[in-house]
Amino acid sequence: MSVSKLTLAGLAAFMLTTSAQALELKVMGQPAGSGLIQKNKEEPFFKDLAKNTGIDLTANYRPVDVTGIPDTDGLRVLRRGLFDIVSLRGPQVSRDEPTILGFDLVGLNPTFAKGKANTDAFFATVDQRLQEKFNAKLLGVWPAGPQVVFCKTEITSLKDLKGLKVRVGDQSVAGFIGGLGGTGVPMPFGEVQPSLARGVVDCAITGPASANSAGWPEVTKTVLPLALQLAINGYAINLDTWNKFSASDQDKMQAAFSKLVTEIWAYSEELYADSLRCNIGEEPCEHGKKYKLKKVPVSDSDLMAVAAAVKKSSLPVWAKQCNAVNSSCEANWMATVGKNLN
Repeated sequence: MSVSKLTLAGLAAFMLTTSAQALELKVMGQPAGSGLIQKNKEEPFFKDLAKNTGIDLTANYRPVDVTGIPDTDGLRVLRRGLFDIVSLRGPQVSRDEPTILGFDLVGLNPTFAKGKANTDAFFATVDQRLQEKFNAKLLGVWPAGPQVVFCKTEITSLKDLKGLKVRVGDQSVAGFIGGLGGTGVPMPFGEVQPSLARGVVDCAITGPASANSAGWPEVTKTVLPLALQLAINGYAINLDTWNKFSASDQDKMQAAFSKLVTEIWAYSEELYADSLRCNIGEEPCEHGKKYKLKKVPVSDSDLMAVAAAVKKSSLPVWAKQCNAVNSSCEANWMATVGKNLN
């Protein structure tokens, strides 16, 4: 056999070997201790990504707290291509891209149904922004669940947060807490439980399921089950990675993620009701650990305060912040979410 034939044969063998190797995607997920959505929905989806998408690929899935990368850096990680897919923590990454907060302003989404309508309306705006600024495509968004208040001391209403330090997930909530006379303290999720135990913060805001998984009821006494936000998270893929797929495989990938987020919306609602019962020691408690927190009755005045927050504080503050980096931000929100709200 001639040298040229040997070379061609070797090249062909190499190409066959390469094509036989499944594409491996690097995936950064939600924190390992953040709750059952990460454990029962997200991680299994990525562990079986080839089956779920119908594409010959694998996923090297690592929770964000295992990577050592701050959860605030999700969009930067995508832009640099350090990970192909990132499970974005919406409130945390909004520091780099405030447009994302338009999904979930304080008082905007008092129910899951309203949250779904508002996120659907604003999805294209956020996706376009991520593509332009972070070289990333948004594949879907989902709620961690209604964000409620857990406190070390006994409170009776939102008014009792005056003078207290409250852990918050984003600046929208920090502004709302400030309006009540409290101090909003941004803090990574993994640091909250020990900070509550040591008195670094007096109260903290998250969903009942995440709080249960992280043991917050061990260091708190009361819970005020008033939904301030839905904590909208999402999945995004680096555009360079996305463009490696054929149009057919892109459709398969998008369909798989759309199915996943639809399941998470329903699962999140189920978990919220169950975890709230678990945290206060009521039955049925199927998905969490039982605790004995005191449940504070939600007053009409508290409901009105949260509902009024959109026009009074969260929208004006966010719009000013967002318009400063994205000149069409508020206008796009008004034409979509604002139209939903009349």
